[in-house]
Amino acid sequence: MFGLGFTELVVLLVVVLLLFGPSRLPQLMESLGRSIQSFRKGIKEPPEIDVTPRDDEPSSTTKTDDRGGGPGR
Repeated sequence: MFGLGFTELVVLLVVVLLLFGPSRLPQLMESLGRSIQSFRKGIKEPPEIDVTPRDDEPSSTTKTDDRGGGPGR
Protein backbone atom coordinates (compact mmCIF):
# COMPACT_ATOMS: atom_id res chain seq x y z
CA MET A 1 0.00 0.00 0.00
CA PHE A 2 1.82 3.11 -1.28
CA GLY A 3 5.15 1.51 -0.32
CA LEU A 4 4.39 1.90 3.40
CA GLY A 5 5.02 -0.91 5.82
CA PHE A 6 3.17 -1.73 9.02
CA THR A 7 5.57 0.31 11.16
CA GLU A 8 5.17 3.43 9.01
CA LEU A 9 1.38 3.16 9.15
CA VAL A 10 1.43 2.85 12.95
CA VAL A 11 3.71 5.90 13.25
CA LEU A 12 1.45 7.85 10.89
CA LEU A 13 -1.64 6.89 12.92
CA VAL A 14 0.04 7.99 16.17
CA VAL A 15 1.02 11.36 14.65
CA VAL A 16 -2.53 11.94 13.36
CA LEU A 17 -3.93 10.96 16.74
CA LEU A 18 -1.61 13.42 18.50
CA LEU A 19 -2.43 16.24 16.09
CA PHE A 20 -6.22 15.95 16.10
CA GLY A 21 -6.97 14.15 19.36
CA PRO A 22 -9.15 11.11 20.02
CA SER A 23 -12.43 13.04 20.05
CA ARG A 24 -11.90 14.68 16.65
CA LEU A 25 -10.52 11.60 14.83
CA PRO A 26 -13.90 9.89 14.14
CA GLN A 27 -15.27 13.12 12.64
CA LEU A 28 -12.24 13.43 10.37
CA MET A 29 -12.52 9.85 9.17
CA GLU A 30 -16.25 10.25 8.53
CA SER A 31 -15.72 13.37 6.42
CA LEU A 32 -12.84 11.69 4.58
CA GLY A 33 -15.05 8.70 3.79
CA ARG A 34 -17.86 10.93 2.54
CA SER A 35 -15.54 12.88 0.28
CA ILE A 36 -14.03 9.72 -1.20
CA GLN A 37 -17.54 8.34 -1.75
CA SER A 38 -18.64 11.58 -3.42
CA PHE A 39 -15.53 11.61 -5.61
CA ARG A 40 -16.13 8.05 -6.78
CA LYS A 41 -19.79 8.84 -7.48
CA GLY A 42 -18.78 11.90 -9.49
CA ILE A 43 -16.38 9.86 -11.59
CA LYS A 44 -18.99 7.22 -12.43
CA GLU A 45 -21.74 9.67 -13.42
CA PRO A 46 -21.80 11.01 -16.98
CA PRO A 47 -20.93 14.69 -17.25
CA GLU A 48 -23.82 17.14 -17.33
CA ILE A 49 -23.75 19.68 -20.12
CA ASP A 50 -25.30 23.07 -19.39
CA VAL A 51 -26.65 24.61 -22.61
CA THR A 52 -28.68 27.48 -21.16
CA PRO A 53 -27.49 30.89 -22.34
CA ARG A 54 -26.12 33.23 -19.73
CA ASP A 55 -27.92 36.56 -19.28
CA ASP A 56 -24.79 38.65 -18.73
CA GLU A 57 -23.37 37.93 -22.21
CA PRO A 58 -24.99 39.73 -25.15
CA SER A 59 -25.87 37.55 -28.09
CA SER A 60 -24.16 38.02 -31.45
CA THR A 61 -27.31 39.58 -32.99
CA THR A 62 -27.50 42.44 -30.46
CA LYS A 63 -23.90 43.66 -30.72
CA THR A 64 -23.41 47.22 -31.88
CA ASP A 65 -20.46 48.98 -33.44
CA ASP A 66 -18.82 51.21 -30.81
CA ARG A 67 -16.85 53.28 -33.36
CA GLY A 68 -19.88 55.13 -34.65
CA GLY A 69 -20.42 56.14 -38.21
CA GLY A 70 -22.06 54.13 -40.89
CA PRO A 71 -21.16 51.29 -43.18
CA GLY A 72 -17.96 51.57 -45.15
CA ARG A 73 -16.22 53.66 -42.58
